[in-house]
Amino acid sequence: MASALPRFRAAAVQAAPVWMDTAATVARACSLIAEAARQGAQLVAFPEVFVPAYPYWNWIMSPFEGSRFFRALSAAAVLVPSEHTERLCAQARRSGVYVVIGVNERSPVSVGTLYNTNLVIGPDGALLGTHRKLVPTWAEKLTWGHGDGSTLRVYDTPLGRLGTLACGENTNTLARFALLAQGEQVHVANYPAFPFTAEYDMLQAIKVRAGAHSFEGKVYTIVACGVITPQIVEAVASTPRQRELMSGRPNAVSAIFGPDGAMLGEPLVDEEGILYRDLDLERAVELKQMHDIVGHYNRFDVLRLHLNRAANAPLVLDGAEPREAGARAETAEAPLQEALVVGAGEGA
Repeated sequence: MASALPRFRAAAVQAAPVWMDTAATVARACSLIAEAARQGAQLVAFPEVFVPAYPYWNWIMSPFEGSRFFRALSAAAVLVPSEHTERLCAQARRSGVYVVIGVNERSPVSVGTLYNTNLVIGPDGALLGTHRKLVPTWAEKLTWGHGDGSTLRVYDTPLGRLGTLACGENTNTLARFALLAQGEQVHVANYPAFPFTAEYDMLQAIKVRAGAHSFEGKVYTIVACGVITPQIVEAVASTPRQRELMSGRPNAVSAIFGPDGAMLGEPLVDEEGILYRDLDLERAVELKQMHDIVGHYNRFDVLRLHLNRAANAPLVLDGAEPREAGARAETAEAPLQEALVVGAGEGA
């Protein structure tokens, strides 16, 4: 008899960082992890680049004006791994939970390059992996570099196969399919608050994106969003127009969607808090019987996705020690090869 699929409680944290203070923001994240664990959560999701700030200045001032904020963010960004990531890992271990949290990652090579990165941490305190946002969205290009296919991965956990994308990436159909094709069952999508225009309805955008991913893939989607506080407005905005732009409706929305694409209960809107929902992966089974787009409900002899898993690097060293280089390549490629074999079998 087949074993039962997992059931567990997920938590979506909707909170603001301690603006540009990395150590204090990590301490706040640790406190929130502990609080969620006390409420029975086994997976805790945090907003996009929660540590230590989202670059709101890109949306309200010129690149020249914003350079001082970029310098400050570069100084506050974290290396992966580092003492800051170790503190997050230690808290995940103490609380016995999985954690997905967004950080500003500093390049280990260049002090002028940052990445929008999600950390995936296990309940044993291990850093399971990272995901760098593939393409920064619109004004974000002033702050972050591009990620690559090496971090477009799904993690096999006792809670199900876990994947993550940041903010606008959840609009990217191919990026989402790449995770589904690796067997994703639980998806974390994290966002910032976005108050800059009344023309953008964050709740509607999240309903469309998260609902589509959940419905198409028959997965649970956990949405965790940041919050703008008066302290952040004061820190960033210096003119009446800038304050006006940052003081509109926060457009902060956290929610959890089921494998039928429907939102589970009411979302958390514009206020800080933690949203909890109980997930049952068994719900996806009958829904998959109808549409399994990475299995029987597709034609891989007609349509198939190619994922380049090579990591982008500014320098390629010839003559590397063969055993070390070979071991790294094998580790990087194994999950993709397994996923493609499954897909090929369905379409053969």
